[in-house]
Amino acid sequence: MVGPRTPRSSFSEESPVPGPQTSGATRRSALGLLLGAPLLSACAGVQQSLSQFSNPFSSSSPPPAQPAGPPQQATTAGTGGVKVAVILPLSAAGNAGLAAQSMRNAAEMALAEFQNPNIQLLIKDDNGSPQGAQQGAQQAVDEGAEIILGPLFAQSVPAVAQVARTRGISVMAFSTDSSIAGRGVYLLSFLPESDVNRIIEYSASIGKRSVAVLVPDNAYGNVVEAAVKAAVPRRGGRIVAFEKYGADRATPARTVAQQLGGADALFIADDGDAVVAVADAMTAAGANLRNIQLLGTGLWDNPRVYANAALQGGLYAAPDPAGFRAFSGRYRTKYGAEPVRTATLAYDAVALVAALARTQGTTRFSPDVLTNPSGFAGIDGLFRFRADGTNERGLAVMKVTTGGGVAVAGSPKSFGA
Repeated sequence: MVGPRTPRSSFSEESPVPGPQTSGATRRSALGLLLGAPLLSACAGVQQSLSQFSNPFSSSSPPPAQPAGPPQQATTAGTGGVKVAVILPLSAAGNAGLAAQSMRNAAEMALAEFQNPNIQLLIKDDNGSPQGAQQGAQQAVDEGAEIILGPLFAQSVPAVAQVARTRGISVMAFSTDSSIAGRGVYLLSFLPESDVNRIIEYSASIGKRSVAVLVPDNAYGNVVEAAVKAAVPRRGGRIVAFEKYGADRATPARTVAQQLGGADALFIADDGDAVVAVADAMTAAGANLRNIQLLGTGLWDNPRVYANAALQGGLYAAPDPAGFRAFSGRYRTKYGAEPVRTATLAYDAVALVAALARTQGTTRFSPDVLTNPSGFAGIDGLFRFRADGTNERGLAVMKVTTGGGVAVAGSPKSFGA
């Protein structure tokens, strides 16, 4: 379950926890909603990769043009008095439509698991287009929506935000493109910046401060580049070598390999298949990857990475998998299928607004409430919204083994200042 974490030191007041009920479950004070036991319990099932829905920028732009299906009719879920818009590309072609349907299921599942929620979801299909998203947002605010959850694609967010700003309401979008955050738009997504900050912080804590970096020459690589160039010196380290690669990985790999003597860590930020290809290129260039600490992002949570001998022992930042395993088990029981990895975003968004609607009165979705510096506890661990609309997540540090990712450092229990 999602809920705000209190900035107070006292948790003396107790009331029933909204969400799946277990024996002894309690909710500590109005601002102290913590993860319930059902979200922390392990359950059977294979963890899905963070890169399942294409790549970290899959929610920034839609897939290649394919004919979308006819727009789905708007529907509602729940009967509460606080109306909440949910805008997703339900009729979009291919993986986008499948992901959207899974996220819708998760949103409705959160509503069902929250005890007596005082919200009603106004579910709108944006057909995978900015025009559809704007139309859905306009319909929702005309129907009384107090906050908008979605859309998924970055190109649709400005259209939704324009409608929301005219009514003075907030948008909680699922895009990973930080450039569209701010001015009432908050991103509830997996941002590459959080991965970079966590793994560089951990690397420095174990004495690995001289870092060589290889990133793809694309939008994701640009975001990671900015983040790593800020994070390394902030932690007292230095970047020994930095190269970007495109289709030709061999030349950048040779350049970095020649400078590895001055590094004690090699950071490769890409998805599973590409990371393996880069590691092979580094080995072909004469680098012995066993003599250096390998670092990565949450996209390393991939069977190809675990099966690669050269990447064994590599470290990457990612949400603690326990929460998603538990969520997946409940989702399979309810829907008879596996959820997409981004389904937890929709679940957490609905659970959060339900908790705020119950506890925060008329200021429930105000910027001051949404940017509570103590953050919120969700399926994938702690998260908080910054004033600029981006988010920060409390991530675990995982080690690559042939059996999968193994935690070497748990996710934090609270945010620092």
